[in-house]
Amino acid sequence: MTTEAHGRPVLHARQIRLLMFGLMTGMLLAALDQTIVGTALPTIVGELGGINHYSWVVTAYLLASTASTPLYGKMADLYGRRPVFLFSIGTFLLGSLLAGLSQNMTQLILTRGVQGLGAGGLMTLAFTIISDVVSPRERGRYQGLFGAVFGLSSVAGPLVGGYFAETNWRWIFYINVPLAILAIVVCYHVMRLIPFQRREHAIDWLGAGLLVAGVSCLLLGLSWGGNQYAWSSGVIIGLFVAGAVLGVLFVLQEARVPEPILPLRLFRSPTFALANSAGFVLGLVMFGSIIFIPLYLQIVKGASPTRSGLLMLPMMAGIIITSVLTGRAMSRIGRYKWFPVAGSAVLVAGMLLFTRLAVDTSLWVAFGYMVVIGVGLGLCMQSLILAVQNAVSVRDLGAGTSSATFFRSLGGSFGVAILGAVLSSQLTDQLAARLPGAIAQLPPDQRAAVAARGGANISINDPATILALPGPVRAAIQAAFVESLHLVFLTTGLIAILAVLVTLALPNDQLRGAGPQGATGGADPLGGKAAAPGGKPLTKESKEEAAADMEAKSQTML
Repeated sequence: MTTEAHGRPVLHARQIRLLMFGLMTGMLLAALDQTIVGTALPTIVGELGGINHYSWVVTAYLLASTASTPLYGKMADLYGRRPVFLFSIGTFLLGSLLAGLSQNMTQLILTRGVQGLGAGGLMTLAFTIISDVVSPRERGRYQGLFGAVFGLSSVAGPLVGGYFAETNWRWIFYINVPLAILAIVVCYHVMRLIPFQRREHAIDWLGAGLLVAGVSCLLLGLSWGGNQYAWSSGVIIGLFVAGAVLGVLFVLQEARVPEPILPLRLFRSPTFALANSAGFVLGLVMFGSIIFIPLYLQIVKGASPTRSGLLMLPMMAGIIITSVLTGRAMSRIGRYKWFPVAGSAVLVAGMLLFTRLAVDTSLWVAFGYMVVIGVGLGLCMQSLILAVQNAVSVRDLGAGTSSATFFRSLGGSFGVAILGAVLSSQLTDQLAARLPGAIAQLPPDQRAAVAARGGANISINDPATILALPGPVRAAIQAAFVESLHLVFLTTGLIAILAVLVTLALPNDQLRGAGPQGATGGADPLGGKAAAPGGKPLTKESKEEAAADMEAKSQTML
């Protein structure tokens, strides 16, 4: 079978475009499902009942997708990309269909877990598969488009979710079915051209079990802490202790088996260790802070959940445009280090700008702050994954890529919990200082109405109720919320400084493979040793001949 010099199969442009279309469709399914359900969840709960299990609809998906991510990477290294990816998307399709058919909350929670199990592979395997056919030097151009998918889903999710919440919420899940089938058909045909040499192995089932159990304990503790249980309760402390013990046992298990789920030797690479550390920190900053911006738009600016998603468009435009341009720039320059450094610094600036938000801040000013954060995220998201992939061998590409996705998701879970606790603590103090005086200004009948709606215990997760309160009380809650947000964004800004320091320590390595003009490198405009010249580009004819030869031989193999 004809391959390039580095052992990577040669696909011509049309085949790569088809492959990208299938992978981006699969990734869109998983990314969209993280945002589309939240908008319609009150409607779903209203029809199915089970308000006490409200949070489990989200938690089940998060648990299954995060815990399964490292397993997909290793399985893809052992069994090949195509069967594992098709299993992932097939599982997601089945979960979507069953979720749409759910008749009660228990069924919905279980089927959301099935969806999450499939989604765990859709994200990480898309990055792994494109890495099989494109060199690290050229990969940035393609992976920048994956970043654009995340930006698109963040805007489209609330809009589509709001529309189906008003018509038929079951189509939130049914809409995944035709898209999943399309992705299966495209990827099944194109991925036949990607050869795979199966190697002898023994699956580390014990390590897999320890990993899933440990991650599940941590995520449950982070999800329940401060909500269902106090942070100091025995349940939460027990979950964290169990997660830590299982984590230690997992590391000991991985050190003794010949085919570990997450090879510990990868962490000996400074690039691998630092890029994953930076991904964890940036995940904490990104997921832990962005979730509060729609709340600001709803509570302070009076936007509906659907409209608040639309108002996030400036941030998503920043992510999409910067992700694409960053990918192209990395391919041209041949190095990646200074993109996450610059992105982390821009994120620090963006978070500090959000500490200037006030109740009367113009939406256009808020849009400007959102663009700054979007640009920072666009510079960081794909460059760190590319750094990890460039640091590992083809043998460990699946495990390495899944680790980058896993640590970013885990950081996001910690961010939501930590910053949620910061907001809750600060908001309690602010409301205690402002609400009594505001309520005292009301006539007796309005005081009784406020007390009936919760009085001083009104939840910020119910913006509609807050907006319906009498003017003085509403203004007091809005001012308390904005003041509390200042501490949240100051905290994320300080944490983002840690990301700047970690990315500054990254080695300024050259990306492997030929550049756009066939050279393996060029002078690095931001410092570092110039890359060695060389590399001969394949002509259009040689590419097509190689692809045709590979397709014919792969058909024979299959």
